[in-house]
Amino acid sequence: MLMHNPPHPGEIIKELCLDPLDLSVTEASKALGVSRKTLSAVLNGRAGISPEMAIRLSIAFNTSSESWLMQQTQYDLWHAEQHRNELHVKKLVTA
Repeated sequence: MLMHNPPHPGEIIKELCLDPLDLSVTEASKALGVSRKTLSAVLNGRAGISPEMAIRLSIAFNTSSESWLMQQTQYDLWHAEQHRNELHVKKLVTA
């Protein structure tokens, strides 16, 4: 079952990881080994969590990489489902 309008993983990173540790985007990006621009894009929902970023987050915050990828998948799938009726797909099986 899909979560109703799940948050973008970037919101989770900001609210549950960066804010409690009082980390700036610059500090966090250095710790993660990515550019400030890359992390900012994720935090602002302009980029998703890649498998590599999921691993980086799992190492930095002692979480599982799978949890980050699952959050991204749930977010992407929920948004795609909002346009289900716009897809022109022919059913290939009979009920």
